[in-house]
Amino acid sequence: MSLSAELNSRTRFLRACRGESVDRVPVWIMRQAGRYLSAYRAIREKHAMMTVLNTPELAVQVTLLPVDTFDLDAAIIFADLLPPLIGMGLSVEFVPGKGPVIHNPLRTNKAIDRLSVPPAEETMAPTLEAIRLVRPELNSREMPLIGFAGAPFTLASYAIEGGATRDFAHTKTLMYHEPAAWNRLMLKLVGVVVDLLKSQVGAGADCVQVFDSWAGALGRYDYQRFVQPYSRMVFEQMGNAVPVIHFSTGTSAYLDLIAAAGGHVIGVDWRMDLDAAQDIVQRPVMGNLDPGTLLGPWRELRPHVDDVLTHMHGRGGHVFNLGHGILPNTPVDNVRRMVDYVHSGDWAHGRS
Repeated sequence: MSLSAELNSRTRFLRACRGESVDRVPVWIMRQAGRYLSAYRAIREKHAMMTVLNTPELAVQVTLLPVDTFDLDAAIIFADLLPPLIGMGLSVEFVPGKGPVIHNPLRTNKAIDRLSVPPAEETMAPTLEAIRLVRPELNSREMPLIGFAGAPFTLASYAIEGGATRDFAHTKTLMYHEPAAWNRLMLKLVGVVVDLLKSQVGAGADCVQVFDSWAGALGRYDYQRFVQPYSRMVFEQMGNAVPVIHFSTGTSAYLDLIAAAGGHVIGVDWRMDLDAAQDIVQRPVMGNLDPGTLLGPWRELRPHVDDVLTHMHGRGGHVFNLGHGILPNTPVDNVRRMVDYVHSGDWAHGRS
């Protein structure tokens, strides 16, 4: 029996995560259940973000939207990085047009020490129930489910800054002036992240991803001192039960340190060639198309897709994805054409 006859989306994706041979490059897209889909926008017109997150049936509906629309090789549970912070005692609001706002950001030792560390089964029950509910549907499609959590540094930065930031001034002030408090905060977050990831696996996730979306805010020296030890704790405690993807952006200058922190698969942004990244990390890689290229016409998009794929052709251990989340104004037809093109293998033979 040929390899192509043996593989389905679930086995294809998991084999690629282990660096094993596959019949075609598996594809999924970060933020694939998002605002670029009209069906998602229709749901959000009726329901606030927190309502969707806290209603398992709605989260399942959104999770399935992209896999109903495209020939993707994995679903990712619809959730968000920040709800675990709510369980710890922070007040998080998703403000339309602005994004998440934390009304009681962590700025003092006392505030850090007051943070609780309740179990994920208590604080993240809707997300875990959504995983349990969607699992039978995905089983019928032979499709894997990805769970996820924010990395300790990214969660800490949100909690300290109170939302998105450009300079990370409050975060760096705490790191430099109160290293003991920083350590206490990060250890609490390690516990929360590991518990959430393991709970998602227990609920039915085949793979989990750790998003360190803001790790690139630091230089090599500070990453090694203030971030890497805690990320390593997360990956070591997760073990080998399921593949764990370690995703970061803006970290090309110290991708070796990212890899040393851990992860079975290393997510790479679009700022370096993927084969060069794999030479550094020495394991399977995920990525790394610039999300902005999906805004252009096919004559511009296709060469960018070709570039990613040809750099990895013959190497194995590649999960095709974007280098970050898909942009809200991305044309749906571009996404469909990209996914089908990656699967077709035409890129390997110079056919468009």
